[in-house]
Amino acid sequence: MGQRLSGGRSCLDVPGRLLPQPPPSPPPVRRKLALLFAMLCIWLYMFLYSCAGSCAAAPGLLLLGSGSRVAHAPPALAPGPDGTAPRLPFQAAPATPLAAGKEPAEGAASQEEQSPETPDSPSSISSFFSGSGSKQLPQAIIIGVKKGGTRALLEFLRVHPDVRAVGAEPHFFDRSYDKGLAWYRDLMPRTLEGQITMEKTPSYFVTREAPARISAMSKDTKLIVVVRDPVTRAISDYTQTLSKRPDIPTFESLTFRNRTTGLIDTSWSAIQIGIYAKHLEHWLRHFPIGQMLFVSGERLIRDPAGELGRVQDFLGLKRVITDKHFYFNKTKGFPCLKKAEGSSKPHCLGKTKGRTHPEIDRDVVRKLREFYRPFNLKFYQMTGRDFG
Repeated sequence: MGQRLSGGRSCLDVPGRLLPQPPPSPPPVRRKLALLFAMLCIWLYMFLYSCAGSCAAAPGLLLLGSGSRVAHAPPALAPGPDGTAPRLPFQAAPATPLAAGKEPAEGAASQEEQSPETPDSPSSISSFFSGSGSKQLPQAIIIGVKKGGTRALLEFLRVHPDVRAVGAEPHFFDRSYDKGLAWYRDLMPRTLEGQITMEKTPSYFVTREAPARISAMSKDTKLIVVVRDPVTRAISDYTQTLSKRPDIPTFESLTFRNRTTGLIDTSWSAIQIGIYAKHLEHWLRHFPIGQMLFVSGERLIRDPAGELGRVQDFLGLKRVITDKHFYFNKTKGFPCLKKAEGSSKPHCLGKTKGRTHPEIDRDVVRKLREFYRPFNLKFYQMTGRDFG
């Protein structure tokens, strides 16, 4: 080993006998930076995953008003007499064609139903997870009633991190049933485990085929009905149609089949929808009363947190939406949420909600209240709740 070759080099220095050398190890600083970067990526993923649900529970600003401005006024429905109300069978109006002036009113209402307000665009976090989860058939449906406050209730519920709902009204069980459940499911948003899928279509409540169709989909479906003083609801319904068709007849002329005798025209949908007891009878043939929740549209305005608490309990959800979420908009005359689901900006329902009602003859209003009173009492008896 100690021999020297010519030129004074050791045998270990001969090129043909060079031993392989291991690669140089990376500097310690570089290894630490790589480890830190990997930890940051894992932490960021976990943070975004948790925010996808919990960030939606932050307080928001949303106008409560599927109805008109008079909805926040104290309900003027006259109280019924003491004691149990007699069970009054509903006498359906004969299936006669509507008056010429009422046909455009129906058409105009349908047009507006087909063009519901578009919710805010989802946040970047929501978009990040839009491909997560799976599409499910709804476990809960807001089935009615039109001009009762259904849009506000749905938007309130969408603030809850465990509620996912389609924004537009699907109208599956009344208009598109022939397209099949696969088509219906595809309309739904994706949900993660533990989340509830919901939709709202107010016309289901007055569609005779809807109860059996929803029951065929799932007998466990939870149903929510938002009701409102039927007289105010009818005027609000007419106001919506009037905004689309200013040439329709007056509310007074559409209300009566015979103004002289005071016979109410129950074939007009604005009147017929408010006969809640009649429609509820169809639903109770397919669903137990305990599987239905009846929300007061008036109380939804006076005490939104209280009414939302009942809804969250009914759906088996933690009470995330509370008093701290609400703000009263003095200009609109409605309570609001500080921000809507999927948005960091204040949001109120559009100006189509809260229209000013036309002045209606007081005698017409009085006769309508007399007409609805027995049906209201029957409805209170069926639901076990006096809506006043």
